[in-house]
Amino acid sequence: MAPVHPLWGLCVFVASIMIILSTLDSVTAATYTSRVPRTTRVPRTAPVVYTPSPWTLAHATFYGDESAASTMGGACGYGNIVTNGYGTDTAALSSTIFTDGYACGQCYQIKCVESPWCSKGVATITATNLCPPNWSKDSNAGGWCNPPRTHFDMAKPAFMKIAQWKAGIVPVQYRRVPCIRTGGIRFSFQGNGYWLLTYVMNVGGAGDIGQMWVKGTKTAWISMSHNWGASYQAFATLKGQALSFKITSYTTKQTIMCNNVAPANWNLGLTYQASVNFH
Repeated sequence: MAPVHPLWGLCVFVASIMIILSTLDSVTAATYTSRVPRTTRVPRTAPVVYTPSPWTLAHATFYGDESAASTMGGACGYGNIVTNGYGTDTAALSSTIFTDGYACGQCYQIKCVESPWCSKGVATITATNLCPPNWSKDSNAGGWCNPPRTHFDMAKPAFMKIAQWKAGIVPVQYRRVPCIRTGGIRFSFQGNGYWLLTYVMNVGGAGDIGQMWVKGTKTAWISMSHNWGASYQAFATLKGQALSFKITSYTTKQTIMCNNVAPANWNLGLTYQASVNFH
């Protein structure tokens, strides 16, 4: 039998030690892994809270009388702004900030500055209408809402909180502020069996909508297109299905889910309210 090399025993000993250490590492790792909880609590993401913008200069006028009757309806499609929760503290925006209707529902604080007609009040208004350009008049002499002017044509009750109505037009400072709403977002249904037109109201937070989807109990999410003002539409057959909506804010880009807003027996001409809102 061939003689055993003297280093062979040492190699076998070292190899044995390495195998033992490897086994211990595996056991330790398995033991450590078993101590990690199988489920971990994922912290909830805090809701996006809209904060006021800086003060900026503009001008303001008013339309209608103290009853604000002429402010009903409007380009946003809110209908009777009093019964739908907006009151008479509203304004029509010049097209520069109306943004093709995406500004509908936004809230602003307005105060009169640098005019003998100013009062010390501050009006908090909701954008419910468009003040269209008047190209037949100069921007500084009657064409107050001509681009690129930023202008607020306020309901008279709101205007009278910041200035005497005899002023006609006053310089103002304004800023975007959060819309404080009670309850969830409301959805008013119009259209027909193949076309759902939805007016969206009572939106909190930034107050506006940038994108919207609808889902029936028998459908996937359907993207809705912007119709005009605060209305969105879906060309789909959704009758007989409970409806949910998904909404993205135009300003903050936050998206919220409004599940089971309308029951399966919903009808056109009715308004349904979600249990959630923006902040």
